[in-house]
Amino acid sequence: MATISKTMQDAFNEQIKNEMYSAYLYLSMSAWFESQDLPGFAHWMRAQFIEEETHALKMLDFVVDRNGVVTLLPISQPTLAFESALDVFQKTFAHEQTVTSLIHKLYATAEQEKDYTSMMFLKWFIDEQVEEEKNADLLVEQLKAIGQMRGLLIMLDGHMDERKATLSV
Repeated sequence: MATISKTMQDAFNEQIKNEMYSAYLYLSMSAWFESQDLPGFAHWMRAQFIEEETHALKMLDFVVDRNGVVTLLPISQPTLAFESALDVFQKTFAHEQTVTSLIHKLYATAEQEKDYTSMMFLKWFIDEQVEEEKNADLLVEQLKAIGQMRGLLIMLDGHMDERKATLSV
């Protein structure tokens, strides 16, 4: 396999950092849900944390497999406090939209570099982002429908722990 270009290597290193930030953000959200006595939502966010770490590892392995150098960049501190479950998922949806734009930017860089291997690799992430946005948006809409009814929130919380993290490195 051909060696990855410096431009693509640097772009992937930046995205590895972004994926790790996403993991860190979702871990923060999980901890917040624990503090709100919503263990199902906490579990859902912990599964999301694991998936984001897996995405970072998938990219890291790709760079290594293409004879690139992985440089782990500093990760910013995530938000620690939230107003409500709805606020968490609105922030989750907005974050996933940002991640989608970052993946698209990475793909555009691969196009400019004529790095067809990276373009094919990134197709999986593009598809994954459709699912990520859909899941977050669905929960935003469900939480809007629940409103201030704590009993319904607790019922939804009881279903949230059914989620399993997708581990596909």
